[in-house]
Amino acid sequence: MLGVIATKEREIYHQKGNIFHILKKSSNGFAGFGEAYFTTINRGEIKGWKKHREMVLNLAVPVGEVKFVITNGGGEFEEYILSPKNYYRLTIPPKLWVAFQGLGEFNLIINIANIEHNPDEAINRDLKEFEYGW
Repeated sequence: MLGVIATKEREIYHQKGNIFHILKKSSNGFAGFGEAYFTTINRGEIKGWKKHREMVLNLAVPVGEVKFVITNGGGEFEEYILSPKNYYRLTIPPKLWVAFQGLGEFNLIINIANIEHNPDEAINRDLKEFEYGW
């Protein structure tokens, strides 16, 4: 186990549009608030590998379908596929490598991070640096 927490989040039905919970101060994995942002990924595209030195990620996919792969760099991989039908929040602690692939037509990811973005805080690597069969 790499220390990733997969939390099943609530979807509340509403006749005019559903509500997708993501994170509360009392949630398991909440480590403070630094910033929140959305990112998209096109079908078939892969973003990664990235390792944060300090940032705790809280990721969810309210639109589309995204495959997340996490590794410690030692050959152990964990895979998660998130979507509105499989609605979870992934809490990924620092010092793990993360990459993700768009599986749906339009894929939207939200990250609620414990610290603000700092380009010196993360390390990026080419996809070929880890032996994973995308």
